[in-house]
Amino acid sequence: MTLPKPAPGPNPDPARDPTPDPTAVLTRGPLPASASRTTHHPGHPGRPARPRRPARPGHLGRGLWVDVVVAAAVLVLLYAGLRLGRDTTVRFATARDAVVDTDPARLPYDAARTLLRMFAALAVSIVFTFGYAYAAARSRRLERVLIPALDILQSVPVLAFLTVAVTGFLALFPGSMVGLECAAVFAIFTSQAWNMTFAFYHALVSLPPELDELSRSFGFGRWMRFWKVELPSGMIGLVWNGMLSFGGGWFFLVASEAISVDDQRYALPGVGSYAGAAIAAGDLGRVGWAIATMVVLVVGVNFLFWRPLTAWAERFRNEQSEAASVQRSVVLDLLRRSHLPALLGRALHPVGQALNRAGRLFGTDHGTRHHGHPAHAGHPARQRTGDIVFAVVAGGIVLWGLVDLGRYLTDRTGLGVFGEPLLLGLATLARVVVLLVVATVVWVPIGVKIGFSPRLTRIAQPVVQVLASFPANFLFPLAVWLLLRTGLSIDVGGILLMALGAQWYVLFNAIAGAMAIPTDLREAMDDLGVRGRQRWRRLIIPGVFPAYVTGGITASGGAWNASIVSEVVTFGGTTLTATGLGAYIARATERGDHPHLLAGVAVMSLYVVALNRLLWRRLYRLAERRYSL
Repeated sequence: MTLPKPAPGPNPDPARDPTPDPTAVLTRGPLPASASRTTHHPGHPGRPARPRRPARPGHLGRGLWVDVVVAAAVLVLLYAGLRLGRDTTVRFATARDAVVDTDPARLPYDAARTLLRMFAALAVSIVFTFGYAYAAARSRRLERVLIPALDILQSVPVLAFLTVAVTGFLALFPGSMVGLECAAVFAIFTSQAWNMTFAFYHALVSLPPELDELSRSFGFGRWMRFWKVELPSGMIGLVWNGMLSFGGGWFFLVASEAISVDDQRYALPGVGSYAGAAIAAGDLGRVGWAIATMVVLVVGVNFLFWRPLTAWAERFRNEQSEAASVQRSVVLDLLRRSHLPALLGRALHPVGQALNRAGRLFGTDHGTRHHGHPAHAGHPARQRTGDIVFAVVAGGIVLWGLVDLGRYLTDRTGLGVFGEPLLLGLATLARVVVLLVVATVVWVPIGVKIGFSPRLTRIAQPVVQVLASFPANFLFPLAVWLLLRTGLSIDVGGILLMALGAQWYVLFNAIAGAMAIPTDLREAMDDLGVRGRQRWRRLIIPGVFPAYVTGGITASGGAWNASIVSEVVTFGGTTLTATGLGAYIARATERGDHPHLLAGVAVMSLYVVALNRLLWRRLYRLAERRYSL
């Protein structure tokens, strides 16, 4: 592609220079995915934009009802947020176990409280993703620590985070519901953030070279490069993985809202705690109400939030030709017809300009070299010395933590506590491997088919979102009945329950990878008559492979996490327990047995990190070297 000539240099004060700034057009919106990309119609990516005509009075009149609807929706959301936020500050008694009211009339309020936690956790996850992934992608030294640490973090079970979070937040907010709310949001955050971070990190390190060169040609600072080049380049994968991570939060809803730590039970108003109480009581009718509410929540969030977002993200496709059809959203079309977003944008424009000026403090972009690290490097001897010092400091901190953990376990149980979880981990590992193989064979072809067809995407997205978001705990009554009726062992049936929380990572990333394949490449394959296996080998596998690796590594971690709620199935007075590491950790958490809990979490982290190092990390490097579009 032909790049524009670089500007002589960034003007330190554009306001005093009458010469037009070549980046002025770019700073008004997302940077095009390529320099030769056509300007798109805002509602239809790939369609050339038409010059705007002056608004006629009739058009303004017809658009008034749209503005009224949008304004009313915003006011309702603000009121609901204030009302629900006020209820999170009430006090509760920590001396007795919480009792959950399972009256179906409370479900609308419980659903609203659950939604507030989910979106609060999503906001925290997005901020964490931007900071963590950027630091790992732009610093070679930090990458050596942050990416292995991310492997470990995604392998740590949500229940382990809850044990620490509840204790810490209750100490910060004693006797206040704020402490429990923060613990629940933190637990949901730990089920959302890791997948989003992996996906955005991969987008940063596999940035197309032409975008890197374009950024340096315009003399972008690091702040401008992030918002105009790097974030738009990874937007499609980030949105789809954000939708999947949101589904992961639904999956652990019961665990995050009905908390059992140190033989003390805490509960927050929400659909998860409602379902947990109904399941424990064996009340099928109220379990049915919880399931119906969950379906309404998932479908509603998909229609009002995720479908508009995925349709909007289509503008960041990297292609020159027009797509045959594009994703549409009624909500997004409504917002585009409203004048309120434009008015809000003009009101916030001075804030954006101030942030852009402040962003110059982060320095000028020098481009990237291999794996997304800065192209400039210091003196080799000084760099080696810095590497050695960094490695010694980081290794010393890790070694100190391991020694302290060893002393703690030695004083209480002895190091022999690791023997049982190591053996149980082999059983759970076998379930994880079977799940990943079957999910790859089944869901990758289906995901590619969906991703290549916007019409299928519109149909399949809400269905897949409901299936991916549905908590396995809600299906425990059906699982217990089927296992008892068929005589199937929970050791085998547990794989199916684990799949409910893990297989969707493979499907969603296959869809995102297929959607990211430029339409012009697909059309070229059609023109050349490439079909069947040859098409898979030449186009589909290279195009989908990077996204599949991201889905595989998060599906692997998700399967280990899901084993905790899938290897122990309870309904009413019946409990089925599988042989595995997940059941071991679940029992230790319920008893408040911290030494066995730490041993189980440490062994699970060891298995996950070893699998990532031996398999997934090598596939990541292969994707970066050979399959970056």
